[in-house]
Amino acid sequence: MIDIDNWANPEYLYLLLVIPALIIWYWFRNGRNSANLRFSDMEAFKGMGPTIKTRLIHSLFVLRIFALGLLIVAIARPQSISTKQNVNIEGIDIILSIDVSSSMLARDFKPDRLEAAKDVAEEFIAKRPNDRVGLVIFSGEAFTQVPLTTDHQMINTIFEEVQSGMIEDGTAIGDGLATSVSRLQNSEAISKVIILITDGVNNAGSVDPLSAAEMANMYGVRVYTVGIGSMGTAPYPVQTPFGVQMQQMNVQIDEELLQKIAGMTGGRYFRADNNKKLKEIYKEIDTLEKSKIDIQEFRKKHESYLMFALLAFALFSLEILLRYLVFRRFP
Repeated sequence: MIDIDNWANPEYLYLLLVIPALIIWYWFRNGRNSANLRFSDMEAFKGMGPTIKTRLIHSLFVLRIFALGLLIVAIARPQSISTKQNVNIEGIDIILSIDVSSSMLARDFKPDRLEAAKDVAEEFIAKRPNDRVGLVIFSGEAFTQVPLTTDHQMINTIFEEVQSGMIEDGTAIGDGLATSVSRLQNSEAISKVIILITDGVNNAGSVDPLSAAEMANMYGVRVYTVGIGSMGTAPYPVQTPFGVQMQQMNVQIDEELLQKIAGMTGGRYFRADNNKKLKEIYKEIDTLEKSKIDIQEFRKKHESYLMFALLAFALFSLEILLRYLVFRRFP
C-alpha cells in the first residue's frame, strides 16, 4: 500500500484527461474497421464463435491505457510525508492537602464534606495526566498518604480508603501545610502547588500555619486554600441512644487565616458552600495552573513515483510481448 500525502508536480495529473478521449477514439475506430467477408453459404461456420485470442485482442489497448495512466502519475511525482514530533512536557507538581477531621462528616455536602472533596479531587487529577500529584491528609496531626507520582490510578485507589478517624481528631492546618511543603521543597517542576482544603479553625499540631506559609513562599510553592462548609450551620451526624441523628452545628472556618496563607504564597482563597461551588473552584484552579508543552515537528518527504514508473514499464513491456508474440498480425 502506497501512502500519497503530496504531489511535486500536480499539474501533470491533468494529462489523465487524455485517457477517456483515447478510450472513445479506440471504440469508434474498431467499430469502423471491422472486416466483412461474403460467403454464399454460412453452413460451414455454424457453431463457431469468437476464440479466446479474439476476445483478448483488446487487452493490448487496456494494458497500454493502464501503463499510460501510471506513467502520468509517476511524472506528477507522488510523495509521502513522515512526521516526527519531539514533545517536551514541563509538568506541575501538586500536593492535595485534605482535612479529614470529624467535622468533615457534616452533611451540608452530598454525601458529606469529605466524600465530596475526594470525588472532585479525583476528577481534577484525571484532567492533568502530565502532572505529578501527591496526597497529604491532616486532622490533629498530618502525614503523607501518597508522595508525588504520575500514577494517578494509584492515587484514586488510595483516595477510596481515606476516611475520617484515620488519625487523631483536631484541625492542624499548620502541620498539614508544612508536611505538604516538605514534599515539594526538592521539586524541580516549573510550578509547585498546594491545594489545601479544610472546614475548621487551627486548633492542633506543632507548626504555626503562617510559619508554614512562609516556608511555602521560601520554596516557591503557591498555596490555594479552600474553606469547605455552608454558611451558618450544617447538619452533623451524632450517635444517640436512639441511633444516629442529625444535629445542626455551627460552621467555623478561619477564613482570615486561609486568606493570609494564600496571599503570602501568591495563591488564592476560595469558599465552597456546596458541591457545585467546589467543582467550580477546582475548574478555576485547573485553568490557573497549566502545564507547559513544547512541540517540535519534523517533516520529511519521500518520493513514491518509482513504483508507478516500474509498473508502467512492466505493463508496456507486457503489451509489446503480447503484441508481437501472441497477437502478431503476420506469421
